[in-house]
Order: sequence, then structure tokens, then C-alpha cells
Amino acid sequence: MKKLFLVVFLAFTLVLFFNSCGKKKAKTEPVKTKVEKVEEKTPKVEKPVLTEEEIFQKKSLEELNNEGHLKMIHFDFDKYNIKDDMKPILQSNSDWLLKHSTVEITIEGHCDERGTVEYNLALGEKRAKAAKQYLVNLGVKETRINTISYGKNKPLIPNAKDEESHYKNRRAVFVIIKK
Repeated sequence: MKKLFLVVFLAFTLVLFFNSCGKKKAKTEPVKTKVEKVEEKTPKVEKPVLTEEEIFQKKSLEELNNEGHLKMIHFDFDKYNIKDDMKPILQSNSDWLLKHSTVEITIEGHCDERGTVEYNLALGEKRAKAAKQYLVNLGVKETRINTISYGKNKPLIPNAKDEESHYKNRRAVFVIIKK
């Protein structure tokens, strides 16, 4: 019996020994940390500032013509001489053309609906050429300016009945054709 007691005692001791030598699990408590929200400032990417010339170059011919940089002038009945009140408009057109030295234009000569087709085509041509010569005298290169006459074929106000409407049809129109 002493042997049995010794075997049981030994087994019991071994069990206790192995249980005590096993890995101990450390008790871990959740660590409470305060997380602060850090906002990173994204650097603002500024749009490059375009120069006036770059803005000009980005525009289409249609946009430039619609912006009205070049104003039309009007003429008296059956005349093609530049009236005094139209000279400041031509000066402004000249200044703009000199500032934009690559621009080419066509000056369209127009008439009111009175008179023959042939007569009005000739008069429209004289009006366009008079406007061209005035711009050339102000320093715009002649090679940048074309002329065309539409006579009475393209009235601003069709079937004009009064003098004011006829006056609006007697004009020279400046059209940008190349930039």
C-alpha cells in the first residue's frame, strides 16, 4: 500500500507541478486612450492666373465678335465719308487692333434698301474702304484688313420704313476673321 500511496502522491505532485508551470495569461485591461482628430490642411492649389493675352487666345472668333470689341459705324444717306461722331468709334477700334496685333478683320459695307443692287454694292464698297483707310491712317497695317460689300443684301432692319431704320442699315461692320 505504501507503493500505491507513493505513486498517487507522485502523480498528484506532478499534476500540480505541471499546472503551476503552464503559461499564465496576463490579465489585460483595455487601455483607454484619447484620440484627437487631427485635421490636415490640404494646401490650396491656386489656379494659375492667365494673362490677358492667354485669355484672348483661348476665345473663339465667334466669342470675340460677340463681345463687341469692334463697334460698327453708320453713314449718312448716299454718303461714304466718315462722320465726325463716328471717328471716336474708329479710334477705339484702332486702339483695340493695335493692342492685338495678330488680329485680322473684314470690314463689311452695307446700305439701306433704297437704290439699285449695283449702286448699293458700289456704295457699300466705298464705305468699307473709307473705314479701312481711316484705320490705316491710325496705324493699323493695311494687310490686316479686308473689305467686302453687301450693298442692301443684308439689312440690319429688313423692310425699313423710317429714316432711323434706314440709318441703322447704312453701316460698316468690323468682323474678326483671324487672331
